[in-house]
Amino acid sequence: MAKAKTKSQILSQVAEDAEITKAQATAAVESLVTQAYKGASDGFTVPGLGKLVKQRRKARMGRNPATGETIKIKAKTVLKFRIAKAAKDAIL
Repeated sequence: MAKAKTKSQILSQVAEDAEITKAQATAAVESLVTQAYKGASDGFTVPGLGKLVKQRRKARMGRNPATGETIKIKAKTVLKFRIAKAAKDAIL
């Protein structure tokens, strides 16, 4: 399996593809990330890639794997990323 790209490799590729400087690419990617953080509670979509959605998990019963004892797991809110169909088709 190939190694994942580093942040600097991704920024270099974005700069090269868009024919802009690395500083401009860095600013653009950081802006996208900041917008995703701010918009995640309402649902943030990156066209062609997917969307961030906030989801509420109900309280449930679980089991402590070390002791086998039944425990109650509290309700909580989680952030999920749903892959776009175009991305699935391109990768799979």
